[in-house]
Amino acid sequence: MKLAKLTLLSFALLISGLSFAQTTWKLDNAHSNIKFTVTYLVVSEIDGNFKTFDGSITSSKEDLSDANINFSVDVASINTDNSMRDQHLLADDFFAAATYPKMTFKSTSFKKKAGDKYELSGDMTIRNVTKKVVFDVKYGGTVKDSYGNTRAGFKVQGKINRIEYGISWNSKNEAGNDVVGKDVQFNLNLQFIKSK
Repeated sequence: MKLAKLTLLSFALLISGLSFAQTTWKLDNAHSNIKFTVTYLVVSEIDGNFKTFDGSITSSKEDLSDANINFSVDVASINTDNSMRDQHLLADDFFAAATYPKMTFKSTSFKKKAGDKYELSGDMTIRNVTKKVVFDVKYGGTVKDSYGNTRAGFKVQGKINRIEYGISWNSKNEAGNDVVGKDVQFNLNLQFIKSK
């Protein structure tokens, strides 16, 4: 009788341990992108992207609602399809990439709102300035690829005020308006692979 109870208890503890096991997901850069948009001369927008970035997720829940997310971006990989503009963005007027080569994000919460909609909160650091940010996330779910890997997809949208991070360069046009807008819109399409 005691042996049966001990076996049952051991089995329950094993199941409990499996339920709370941490799972790690690594970013698949080949199927992910980071794009941004900023207003230029009030009347139009300039688009750009970052080519080099990395990220990971750790979670113990199937729906990833307890996910811890870490992300980093190589600032020098910025691309706006204009080499002269890109060099200016890397200079001290903007990112000061030689001094601050990385942008980073560390999540503080990942809350399910409704259906596939989530709210991602965390700390973003640019130019050694850290601010709280909130992004809207659409969770695309998980799927097995032809190699047996489990993949998860996310669409992330949000904006930051670049001035708050010390990216404060600007000039005025004839009407007295800022040449470059202060708000930067981010759109990320991210795919992660579950570690085996």
